Amino acid sequence: MTTDDRVPVTVLTGFLGSGKTTLLNRILTEEHGKRIAVIENEFGEIGVDNDLVVNADEEIFEMNNGCICCTVRGDLIRILSTLMRRRERFDHILIETTGLADPGPVAQTFFMDDELAERLRLDGIVTVVDAKHVWQHVDDAPEVAEQVAFADVILVNKTDLVDPPDVDRLEGMLCTMNAVATVHRTTHGEVDIDAILAIGGFSLEHALEVDPAFLQPTYPFEWAGVFGAGDDDLVIDLDPGPDEAIDLLALSVSEASPAALDEVLAVATPVFTDGPAAIASGGVMVPGHTARLDVGDQGASIAVHSSGAVAIFTQHGPDEFRMRFRRGIAPTEPAAARGFAPDHEHDESVTSVGLTALGDLDEDRLKEWLGTLLQEKGVDIFRSKGVLSIAGEPRRYVFQGVHMLMDGTYGAAWGGDERRSTLVFIGRDLDREALEQGFAACRA
Repeated sequence: MTTDDRVPVTVLTGFLGSGKTTLLNRILTEEHGKRIAVIENEFGEIGVDNDLVVNADEEIFEMNNGCICCTVRGDLIRILSTLMRRRERFDHILIETTGLADPGPVAQTFFMDDELAERLRLDGIVTVVDAKHVWQHVDDAPEVAEQVAFADVILVNKTDLVDPPDVDRLEGMLCTMNAVATVHRTTHGEVDIDAILAIGGFSLEHALEVDPAFLQPTYPFEWAGVFGAGDDDLVIDLDPGPDEAIDLLALSVSEASPAALDEVLAVATPVFTDGPAAIASGGVMVPGHTARLDVGDQGASIAVHSSGAVAIFTQHGPDEFRMRFRRGIAPTEPAAARGFAPDHEHDESVTSVGLTALGDLDEDRLKEWLGTLLQEKGVDIFRSKGVLSIAGEPRRYVFQGVHMLMDGTYGAAWGGDERRSTLVFIGRDLDREALEQGFAACRA
């Protein structure tokens, strides 16, 4: 008889505002005897989730610079590898995804990376579903279907906010989307911890039913081209694109051919995600290292210091930044090129707006502004949350909202810390200027 001594990993997922952080706080505060390391991924230009998670002895790693299922999956691998160097300090790893994550690529990490697969096992995917608001997203947010489809355990949360027949109807729909998941009804994430941790529930067979390409390799880049040798450096000119920056990697190859491109694919993947170095327009990229080029709103150029054949890997396709290639002043084209499907596509209309202000806010003006804002715009504001400094109050005010519902409570005292307010909105077609003006008008 053999014993699987690999560290169990639970992926905690669920759409924006479903109650993941509330459940996480329960897990971290209950006396269940498990030592848990937490990896927390947050969607938003300003991170506040760390302030919303209770103080605990467990190790908590934040990932705030992108979505765990795509742009920062390399960071996830690095954090997991770092964690395993102090294996004796925890019994279980819990990964909280953003509300816009596809859990499939996260789960795939534990099957596609041989080193991690030897030391970690995916115990289960726990999906939290907001019983009141899920209907507003189930048809137009593919992440909701992905999160439900991959779940081993589904928590139908906030059942106190809807009538029992509506909970029955929701549970029926969830069962048609995923017939093998265990479903629990909860309020405030109250569930037996043994029902979600160390359940041995993840089924590779089920994952392959959900996504037949589950075990096929995916890549962190969308395009690669191989260029022949020349007397001058290869130069890449870019126009402004959908992002302010783009990651690029150059690798030396023996020849400019499709076969040479295929040969370096396996090498390119870990190098591409290995902490890109920021580089400004006019800089020089050395083969073997990934660069994050600031393109901004003016465009940029970068030189690749190599006169030999070289393969270029880009985070986005050339069309998105209207990339042009040249050696010296002579335009050149790749001898071979190949596109790769992005790991996961987010709804570009869903964005976040982060607001910060030093000093205090006026409580009455803040409540009036938030109340009016969420009543009028709450359909498109999926999630709001923040830690605020209220004039005359010695404690932090922790605010949370989901669509038109909002709630708040006073938390830890400011003590000698600098008083500041941080507020984040996540939603569709947010009006940044109006939010900034409304927030500024609340200052004491």
